[in-house]
Amino acid sequence: MGALRGDNDGNTAQIASTMRGRSWQWAGLLLMTTTAFIVAAVFALNSTLAKAPAADPPARHAGTSMLAEHRVIGSPPVGALFYRENGRVGRHFCTASAVASTTGDLVITAAHCVTGVSLSPASGVVFAPDYANGKFPHGLWTVTKMFVDANWSANQDPNDDVAFLEVEPLNGPQVPASEAAPPTSLQRAAGAEQIRFNAPLPEPILAVGYNDGSSTPISCATRAVAFRPGSLNQVMFVCPGFSDGTSGGPFLSDFSVATGTGAIIGVIGGYQQGGDTPVISYSSAFAANIKALYQHVLKTG
Repeated sequence: MGALRGDNDGNTAQIASTMRGRSWQWAGLLLMTTTAFIVAAVFALNSTLAKAPAADPPARHAGTSMLAEHRVIGSPPVGALFYRENGRVGRHFCTASAVASTTGDLVITAAHCVTGVSLSPASGVVFAPDYANGKFPHGLWTVTKMFVDANWSANQDPNDDVAFLEVEPLNGPQVPASEAAPPTSLQRAAGAEQIRFNAPLPEPILAVGYNDGSSTPISCATRAVAFRPGSLNQVMFVCPGFSDGTSGGPFLSDFSVATGTGAIIGVIGGYQQGGDTPVISYSSAFAANIKALYQHVLKTG
């Protein structure tokens, strides 16, 4: 995870036991006692994170939050970023989301996902909203421009690990019908998430991302809490299973199952480029710096 969460370089226990005879009774008692202890510890961890800035990163063995729940829920504006070479779609390497804009062609992801990525030749990087099982229900969209904060460009500041991408439909005689984007805007084709700045924390969210090699997204209903040690201004959530490739995945607040959309208050990235364990994921806080970048993109895009 860590720097590999975005997987720019292309490389990325089950404990089973069998109780027999009467020993299951003691095992059951031990299990209930242990479970009660874990629940109490997790609630204490969440309470501490919600009330005050953390002095140090949470322990890597903090465990999974009992407040987190994996769900089979997608959001049509959320999809995967793919490399495309010689007219063929290759592997996906990060997660991104269509966001509201006047032109309807804007996508948000983590800045570290696109650092060092070239947009030449054209159509080398494409966005597939709502990608699942090898299908592109809303077509592929070519990334034509990338926008990051100056602090990211100069120092790769983890507080500025956010990028906006402009896209246009991928179509033409050399594009298979199954990959062609509709002759309209991305926002009309797949919908768009709103962006919410300075969200009060803790905040219930739906986290979504595409693990490397997976053909479907992973999603988790959990909550975002503040993480601000030292000079870091971050947001985090606890939920297992978010590994390489989920960078850029949104923290969706106010998620509506009916519309499949919500408001993004963070994207996986920031501290440790999203986290060095699949259990804890981070984001740059959507504060004044990210708001200024978004407004700049809206004016110049």
